[in-house]
Amino acid sequence: MYLAANGRPDAPPRPLGVGRRVPAAVLALGTVSLVTDISSEMVTAVMPLYLVLGVGLTPLQFGFLDGMFNGATALVRLLGGRLADRRGHHKRVAGAGYLLSALSRLGLLLAGGTTGGIAAALAADRLGKGIRTAPRDALISLSGPPESLGRSFGVHRAMDTTGALLGPLAAFAVLWATADAYDAVFAVSFCTGLLGVLLLVLYVPAADTTVPAPARPPRTAALRNPVFRRVLYAAALLGATTIGDAFLYLLLLRALDLPPALFALLPLGAAAVYLLLAVPAGRFADRSGRRPAFLLGHGALLCAYAVLLAPVSWPSVVTVLALLGIFYAGTDGVLMALAAPALPAQGRAGGLALLQTGQALARLLAAAGFGAAWTLWGQRPALWAALLALAGALVAASRILPAAPPTTTEAS
Repeated sequence: MYLAANGRPDAPPRPLGVGRRVPAAVLALGTVSLVTDISSEMVTAVMPLYLVLGVGLTPLQFGFLDGMFNGATALVRLLGGRLADRRGHHKRVAGAGYLLSALSRLGLLLAGGTTGGIAAALAADRLGKGIRTAPRDALISLSGPPESLGRSFGVHRAMDTTGALLGPLAAFAVLWATADAYDAVFAVSFCTGLLGVLLLVLYVPAADTTVPAPARPPRTAALRNPVFRRVLYAAALLGATTIGDAFLYLLLLRALDLPPALFALLPLGAAAVYLLLAVPAGRFADRSGRRPAFLLGHGALLCAYAVLLAPVSWPSVVTVLALLGIFYAGTDGVLMALAAPALPAQGRAGGLALLQTGQALARLLAAAGFGAAWTLWGQRPALWAALLALAGALVAASRILPAAPPTTTEAS
């Protein structure tokens, strides 16, 4: 097991033959995430139809519920990280989050179409997701040597994305087989979620941090680390200039006057590219440096903005979706691999939760700001503003992110 109290987050080039095997714990966690994402995305795919067409909520009511619970997820991550670090029980806390999300499907079955019951079930799902994210990523980071973290996170994210792609297909297969019985989707999702929890219990080992975790880890331990602070500031700055994917898809639909039904298909294109590139991007980050990989990922997003400012055609759609996939492949798992070695093992979950929350809240502000700019100025001026802001943030982040801080990694 490798510990790093103030280690460099940008790993040096890996010697040939080192860290070529993905740790078994990472593969087990990837399988858990794959199965759980099938369960989650089954519900996510049909929820707008169920709430608007089945229950009778207005789109405004659905948007309010979805936005409120998604925003709450970001804050709950802090709780999950702190609970995991308090006694070093990363697996237990992550398992509790997975179990809570699985039970939320049962809540949808028991809600009987009542708005209050559905809201409670959705809240439980988001709470479970928020609790498990940081402990799960801490487990990944503690399962192998720091120099191969990019690949480990890439493999996990690829498996996670596979589940996200299979979930909607499974949901609509169940609807087709049962003549639009939404309860059947919730029942299958519940059983699939429980399978994910069982896989976690049986096959994912607990983190061996070697150093006993303090009963009350200091809340500011991560923020006292100058390397981690710089990663946090850069990630938040770039997040504040990252408009939501939904806006990019809306811009594509409007530019080509496409039918609204295609809106649900556009994310699948970006997810497919992400799935293909997650592992290669992680390996590139391990070999060439996570800092340049992270910045290049945001450079792909900048190019997507630029493509949308040019006359849009069908090749533009393919290009934008490919660039979005490259963006996520170069930033999602790479950011965790960049920050994790800068955090001590006994405080890693809390530090990663702080990083994830800061980035998520920054992106919420970016989405709100872009929406306001679109409303006040129109879509083209708003997109120009987003492009210029992201370009400026990239320049600033390249200066903020540490290039080669000293390494104090120890193996034990």
